[in-house]
Amino acid sequence: MDRDSQVSPADPARERIRAAGLRATAARIAVLRELIAGASPLSHAEVAEKLASTGFDRVTVYRNLMELADAGIANRVDFGDHTWRFEVTIAGSKEHVSDHPHFVCVDCGEVSCLPGVSVSVTDPKETKSSGVGQITEVLLKGHCGNCT
Repeated sequence: MDRDSQVSPADPARERIRAAGLRATAARIAVLRELIAGASPLSHAEVAEKLASTGFDRVTVYRNLMELADAGIANRVDFGDHTWRFEVTIAGSKEHVSDHPHFVCVDCGEVSCLPGVSVSVTDPKETKSSGVGQITEVLLKGHCGNCT
């Protein structure tokens, strides 16, 4: 019995992968489940560590993260520390699970989602356009509660 046959056919992760036109392999399903379960965007290293006991190596995890991002199932973001992090997108779009900003601690590097926070950016009416086009990501930096 292979690992793929141990997954329920009604699994939402499996259905999401198939809907994107990808094969629902055991590795893709496991990686997507970790992204769905994540409270914040996860790095490749974090996903690989969580899946180490399942037998999936780091290269397999990375390849699957990239394939999920290319298929629009996951969003790949860099919060300025040169580490790609991944989070699930809304089904059928390139948007996050919810439209929310992220917080990065400048001391420890911890990344947090801020789903209850709304950020509004407006052009001042008395000046020419600021040149800001469509904002696709809002990142707040500061000191987290553990580092203050």
